[in-house]
Amino acid sequence: MERTNGMRASKDRYIDGIFFVLLLGAVSAVLLKLFYRQTVYCWTAEGIYHSDMKAYILEMQGLDSGYHFPYPVFFKLGAFLHLFMDANLAVALATVLLEALAMVVVKLALNRLVLNQLALEGWREAPGGRMWSAGILISLVTVALFFVSMLFPPEGRYLPGINFRYLGVFTGNPFHNATYLAARPFAILAFLWLVRLLDLYEKDGGGAVRDFLFFALFLLAATMTKPSFTIVLVGTAGLVMTYRLVRARFRNLVPSICLGLCFVPTFLDLLYQYRGVFVPEEGAEGGIGFSLGEVWRSYCGNIPLAVCLAVGFPLLVLLLHRKEWKGNPLFRFSWQMYGISFAMAFFLYEKGFRKPDFNFSWGYLYGIFFVFLSSAALLLKDTAQCFGSRSDGSRKGAGSFFGLCVCAQWLALLWHLACGLYYFWGIFRGGMYY
Repeated sequence: MERTNGMRASKDRYIDGIFFVLLLGAVSAVLLKLFYRQTVYCWTAEGIYHSDMKAYILEMQGLDSGYHFPYPVFFKLGAFLHLFMDANLAVALATVLLEALAMVVVKLALNRLVLNQLALEGWREAPGGRMWSAGILISLVTVALFFVSMLFPPEGRYLPGINFRYLGVFTGNPFHNATYLAARPFAILAFLWLVRLLDLYEKDGGGAVRDFLFFALFLLAATMTKPSFTIVLVGTAGLVMTYRLVRARFRNLVPSICLGLCFVPTFLDLLYQYRGVFVPEEGAEGGIGFSLGEVWRSYCGNIPLAVCLAVGFPLLVLLLHRKEWKGNPLFRFSWQMYGISFAMAFFLYEKGFRKPDFNFSWGYLYGIFFVFLSSAALLLKDTAQCFGSRSDGSRKGAGSFFGLCVCAQWLALLWHLACGLYYFWGIFRGGMYY
């Protein structure tokens, strides 16, 4: 019996793996075509495929791009690929490889978080469960997370105060910005490792040393690819750790210092990257400014509605899972980070010529992505619990209020996905991203 179950589990993993590889390959091929078009057609008279790809190509080649990119990981990868192919394809392929890596990381994380529960409760027909069908569902949700977007009405219809589809509303999947996409796999890994450490560092043992080292490495890699995520993560972690330190009356000072040491390499790199903000060129204004949504309101006249359009699905999940706040560290920290990212985007801006760029919005985009990730994990767990099989073959949640709530969450996610695919299709054809 054990041998049969082992063979079945191995077969299920094989089917799941093959499906995900094929799906990832198809998605990567489409993304490669988009990113290659961006490298060829951006900054041209046609005015299509808007991005900074030309600047990235020049930076990768060591030429003057007119911009300052003090985060080398993406450009070094592109330069390595440029040894074997032309510059356009090298930058496009570097973007695709890192975006594909992000999908792999999310797939593995969701497998670890919810696969067994899905297989054993949601799709049970024999001992061991149908692992392959649960794995396929996770694969589909994984890829969906990289295509969901803000909600928006059909063309020709407008919402009060919403001036643009993207600008001022935002999505966690900005296909026009390669450095954001390139940093995402390292950002996801750093986020997941920090959630694990925050749950362990105050306890006896405090987590393995390798976990602290991995977190420090992933955070530094994310910072050296694009620092926007790091600013939000460090701000959130700092507030959480400070609150715990005060609550514990400094009895957890030593483990707090140990975890804090993981941020030191990243702090040093941030000081290097942001020297242009705090030490501007002669005659230029520099530093960080404070306002009440001044920059954000220049793009959007209805910020509360914009928030609902950006994170409608996560807000619904949050409303239906208030009790998860205490018992689910991934869900709780993702919302804490979203709150900090919103506050930074609303209150802070870079002074001088960078002010209209709204650079603090990039951290907000990461906040959006991670509340989608944690909400999707909860939805998958709900699905297993709701539609799991009883011993008589009936479904646990069929016709119940809980079942209706699960269906509502799926509809909300699919609505974001439908908008996201339409939004991606417009960009793929050369349309404006905003």
